[in-house]
Amino acid sequence: MALTKTAVRHAKPSAKDYTLPDYDGLALFVNTKGTKCWHFRFSWADKQPRISLGTYPEISLREARALRDVARVLIARGIDLRAHRRQERNALRLATENTFEAVFQR
Repeated sequence: MALTKTAVRHAKPSAKDYTLPDYDGLALFVNTKGTKCWHFRFSWADKQPRISLGTYPEISLREARALRDVARVLIARGIDLRAHRRQERNALRLATENTFEAVFQR
């Protein structure tokens, strides 16, 4: 059954961590401290890895579903999501390291 905004908003911490599934691999993970984190589980190379899409309320249910859909398109194109994320982070890091200000301060 698909999650609703109300179910996400009212998810409360309990004695144990738990997961509220949406559909197509998306789920809301709620830990004992009350932090709510969006996870996407997918199949890749005979494994089922999980990636984090962000925390609620910074990422809404609608945004989490959109991120999940983008991830599913990348998987359909044969792109490993974990490697893709590493490449994006490295590109961002290199871009910030090679700014004029960063080079000037060296």
